[in-house]
Amino acid sequence: MTAPDLLRLAWRGLSRRPARSLLTALGLAVALGGMVVFLSLGEGLRQVFTQQFRSVGPDVQVSLDGTSRGLLPPPTLDEASVQAVRALALKLGATQVTPVVTLIRQSLDPAQSAVFYGVPAVQGIGALFTGVQAGQGRLLAAADEGRAVAVLGARAARNAGVGVGGRVDVLGTPVRVVGVLAAGQGLTDTFTFLPLGTLQRAGHVPGRVSLVALTLRDPAQAPAVAARLGAQLRLDAQTRGDVLALVGRVLRITDVARFGLSLVALIVGGLAVANTVAMGVFERVREFGTLRAIGARPAFVSSLVLVESLLLSGLAGVVGLLAGWAGIAGINVYTRGLAGIDAAALTGRLALLALGVGVVMGLLAALIPARLAGRLPITEALGRL
Repeated sequence: MTAPDLLRLAWRGLSRRPARSLLTALGLAVALGGMVVFLSLGEGLRQVFTQQFRSVGPDVQVSLDGTSRGLLPPPTLDEASVQAVRALALKLGATQVTPVVTLIRQSLDPAQSAVFYGVPAVQGIGALFTGVQAGQGRLLAAADEGRAVAVLGARAARNAGVGVGGRVDVLGTPVRVVGVLAAGQGLTDTFTFLPLGTLQRAGHVPGRVSLVALTLRDPAQAPAVAARLGAQLRLDAQTRGDVLALVGRVLRITDVARFGLSLVALIVGGLAVANTVAMGVFERVREFGTLRAIGARPAFVSSLVLVESLLLSGLAGVVGLLAGWAGIAGINVYTRGLAGIDAAALTGRLALLALGVGVVMGLLAALIPARLAGRLPITEALGRL
């Protein structure tokens, strides 16, 4: 018997029990679709961070605890440490030294959460993020230092429901909005920028900053400058590449966690496929005996069971991929409205992974039933009712 015969018989075996085959395929498809959605979040965020960090201006950032406390460290650096960083950084070729305060307001409603950046008004937002432009109003100016004013990212302004001239609450302190950034500027879309002293007062952290951002005359010297600052001042200094590497490690860890959650559903889906294949073998003993009687070899019968399982899992893989794509589209509609980013992405690597997992699940589910089907004695199989 030829390969086309094998495929035809396998398809006939599945279509003979359409309800069972369909439900089994749907169960595995749901598990695969969930895995695709979970892992797509890591792929999407990886792309967002890689692209958006290109707009981050500073070459080195110095803080007390570094990225071990997250990408937005708390204000733990005192004024003496800031002055020490400034003095040494200027000797090492820094052209701009920017003390920064970062504070977060967390809320059960993501739209009400906020990230606040305090920067010296004389240096402005451009000291941290390149290419920022005001869509409405203006950016921070030197005269704003100490005043209760703010510039909002486009998405932050939309979430707060305010425009230029309106007021927003910053950690209990009302401030007037003097500008809204142009939309589509990546990370800054969701941030609120204030003069350094204003945010220090609002956050009750006078004289303290979260980090010191350095712009170097020669960005290629960033690793050497970071190492020198860390060694001499006993502070944590990271380059832009270090921060991106940290993001990559965090996302890889979360990928493992998300795959672990998906694994439970995948095991359930695989057991459903195994049950369907095993039931099919039990119900078709006479058919397999007839195939053996007319000349089919044991390997052909085993291959028939394996091909049926692969067809079933392959169909589930395609359906699961489509379901995952639909889920990703829904997530991105939500995150675009909330933060202006596509938080999930279906990459070619992820699509191949989903299809590969489906095929492997099909093979594993059919190994034992296929072996049993191929070893059935002809007389016993033909004699069974």
